[in-house]
This record gives sequence, structure tokens and C-alpha cells, in this order.
Amino acid sequence: MPTKKDESTNGPALNSIEDKMPLGWREWVSLPEFDIGRIKAKVDTGARTSCLHTFRTEPYTLDGQRRVKFWVHPVQNDLHQVVECDAPILDERNVSDSGGHKELRLVIETRLIIGGEEWPIEMTLTNRDSMRFRMLLGRTAMAGRAFVVPECSYLAGEPALRTK
Repeated sequence: MPTKKDESTNGPALNSIEDKMPLGWREWVSLPEFDIGRIKAKVDTGARTSCLHTFRTEPYTLDGQRRVKFWVHPVQNDLHQVVECDAPILDERNVSDSGGHKELRLVIETRLIIGGEEWPIEMTLTNRDSMRFRMLLGRTAMAGRAFVVPECSYLAGEPALRTK
């Protein structure tokens, strides 16, 4: 299959589809920098940026660098399993949620593992208690690397946790 220019961004030609990973509408992913061995993510081409559920965030400054401590319930409907995380803050952005409400969110960068592949992604932090998925995998994180097969689930399999 030929390569195709991404008309929406007028960016460089993308890899052919044979070079991309197929993903279903939901997938298991790993966030090794936070010791999250697996978390269910909704693959969301309607979301620009990926998003992680946090039920508590505490921004702070260390040696002049803005950072955030945050706490995650990685398993839906399990409030007993808690992962405490810490990351540098890359940015703060106004993000529109699926209901069109704007919210100022902290943005971090972390490594994502899916289907045996690993790469850095940007992710916003917000409370997703009322949502079915603890994480959204947005289109920027997938660009040039994956394509979505909307009638399938878990095409990438379950990730094996790699250490920091």
C-alpha cells in the first residue's frame, strides 16, 4: 500500500499501513515509569492528547523544576489498588472533554508500552472516576505508529512490564 500525506496537518508522508501496529478500540497498555504494569485504555482518535485518570494531584517545585505527584486507581471499580506517581510538568493546557467542557490540565510525558513497542507520549491528568476507562490513548500518541480497527479489542495483547 502506498504512503499517504497527512492532509490534516500538511505534515510529512506517513509510513505505509504495513509498518503500523493494528489496535482495537480498547487495548491493554503499560506505563513503566509509573510501575503500572497494565491499564486498560480506550483508543480514542477523537482525542488529540492521551489522558490518565488521577484522583489526586499535588503540583510542587523541586530545584526550580515544576513537578506533580499524582495518585492513580489503575483498575476500574477498584479503589483499593493505588499507585503513587511523580513526573515533571511539561505544560498546562485547556482541554475540552467529550461533553465540550473546558478544563485546565497538567501535561506530563511518559513511556508507553503497547504490543511490544515502546515510545514516549504526552498525557494530561484528570479525574475520570465517572468514565469506563482509566486512560485514553489519543491520536497524537498513535500518529505514524498505529491504525485502529474499531470492531476489535485487545489486538496488541497484554504488555509485559519492563522496569525503569
